[in-house]
Amino acid sequence: MIYVSRRPAPPLDASVSAVWYFKSAPRPFGFERVLPKGRAQLIVNLKDDRTRTYDEHGGCVEAPGAVVSGLGPRFEIIDTDEQEHVVGVVFRPGGTTGFFRDSAWAMRGRDVSLEALWGVTGTALLREALLAAHTPEAALDVLERALLEARHGRETHAAVTFALARFHRQPEVARVGAVTDALGMSAKRFIERFKAEVGLTPKQYCRLLRFQRAVTTAHADADIDWSDVALACGYFDQAHFIHDFREFSGLTPGAYRSGRTVFPNHVTFLQSPAS
Repeated sequence: MIYVSRRPAPPLDASVSAVWYFKSAPRPFGFERVLPKGRAQLIVNLKDDRTRTYDEHGGCVEAPGAVVSGLGPRFEIIDTDEQEHVVGVVFRPGGTTGFFRDSAWAMRGRDVSLEALWGVTGTALLREALLAAHTPEAALDVLERALLEARHGRETHAAVTFALARFHRQPEVARVGAVTDALGMSAKRFIERFKAEVGLTPKQYCRLLRFQRAVTTAHADADIDWSDVALACGYFDQAHFIHDFREFSGLTPGAYRSGRTVFPNHVTFLQSPAS
């Protein structure tokens, strides 16, 4: 397995937290649950120019092989074949603003074809250049050049940047009122701006931050006390913690632990969607 990830050079690093490359030997066909991470991604499947997602009842939706996966509040189900040779871009919250005309709210919870955003020709040229790259680092160079060419200079609104910094510091106590009071901005205007640039409401986003803190803790610890996790991640009690965990992942915390993989947000789908 080859996995290479790096922070891009300025000015991209202000909007993009990482570009990554993944390649593995073929694995037995199976399904994995991908948990919501609070980051939009651009993903290009280099093995097969298709993207497939599944529902819990066996339904499959196909899209082209290059997509922008919008920030969403629920998990996706993908197959192992689709992960064999993939490259991607992880945007910072609000970071898609500088590269795509579509709002983050319009892309929320969806895999949007890159052709619809950057055009058929531009997407085809990107794929060709990625396939021609001889090393993982060369492929990441291709991604960075494509991002620089697509960058149109629109910046994340200062109010959204301010709010994101505050929410990341203390998502368990974040309040829209405290943010808007500090900004001198109406709650309605702030929420609409936040939705457009981040893809979730401020409340949903803070809940997702708390959930991701719990996932990180659960993935790392060999011996875990769920009550301690709930408290450390800012939940009122264990019942609220389990409710949120189920809503975002479709799993109990214990089921997550049983099915986790080497990547914190990928979980083996214990029951095949096709069954």
